[in-house]
Amino acid sequence: MQKRKLGTHGLEVSAIGLGCMGMSFSYGPPKDRDAMIALMRAAVDKGVTFFDTAEVYGPFTNEELVGEALAPVRDQVVIATKFGFNTNVDPRRDTGVSALNSRPEHIKEVADASLKRLGVDVIDLFYQHRVDPAVPIEDVAGAVKDLIDAGKVRYFGLSEAGAQTIRRAHAVQPVSVLQNEYSLWWRRPEAEIIPLLEELGIGLVPYSPLGKGFLTGAMDENSSFGSDDFRSALPRFAPDALKANLAMVDLLKQIAADKQATPAQIALAWLLAQKPWIAPIPGTTKLHRLEENLGAASISLTDPDVADLSKAAAQIAVVGDRYPEKLEQMTNL
Repeated sequence: MQKRKLGTHGLEVSAIGLGCMGMSFSYGPPKDRDAMIALMRAAVDKGVTFFDTAEVYGPFTNEELVGEALAPVRDQVVIATKFGFNTNVDPRRDTGVSALNSRPEHIKEVADASLKRLGVDVIDLFYQHRVDPAVPIEDVAGAVKDLIDAGKVRYFGLSEAGAQTIRRAHAVQPVSVLQNEYSLWWRRPEAEIIPLLEELGIGLVPYSPLGKGFLTGAMDENSSFGSDDFRSALPRFAPDALKANLAMVDLLKQIAADKQATPAQIALAWLLAQKPWIAPIPGTTKLHRLEENLGAASISLTDPDVADLSKAAAQIAVVGDRYPEKLEQMTNL
């Protein structure tokens, strides 16, 4: 597996990481613990060094799972986790900024608790999960700086932050990574965020790089989601939206056939081709999907390939908002 540098302060990870949220949270009931531990260890064997979790995934149980799975290979991996919510809320359904909590004292409490759940001496990458408008970002960056100075955190990250917030945070404590949704069907970061990251020397970690599973081609207009699946509440996954958005999957299938690849691999290869400091974190709970996703790192898209795909995708009108309105309010602050 190729490696990529995120930011300018020494953070290096596998070109494709593993998002672990779905093992415990959001996509149906929690999966079998032993099977998920085996999956994460298989990922390490296949060259993955970058694993993503958060305290609210569960809550708490996903950090414990990731910590247990990676304990035998701790010195080989980078573990990212996140702070920024009140831990008595469900960030998928408790809407609005009242769910947020990035007070400096809370950040430090979360760090100590995450260290214990992960079973590690230091958090490799500590993200603010969502920007809290009630707390100046300078105070947030200062709290993480204190944690870095204390040896409890190595690198500072933000998630779904707006351009001015990134600049202000970076001036207090250098931001190594921004985690943002970014894929062929969510390209808003291209307008302002990606140029800013290039200017400041900040890496980008796209979450939902496969559109929460949609870009794999495994869904159709008849796909449905249980009440314990976050996608049941997302406008883009309503039946009419799914039907309209299949045009994006059809495009990926056409290109995949030419490259002897799968739609998911083309979607990930397109992301990898955007910038050398982008490392997506597709999530999965299945070994064959893990192997498929990692295969994207071996697919070479030429500059004309990337330009043609980008142009064709831009001509497809994506139907449905990515989040309900009140959840969207917690992004790009």
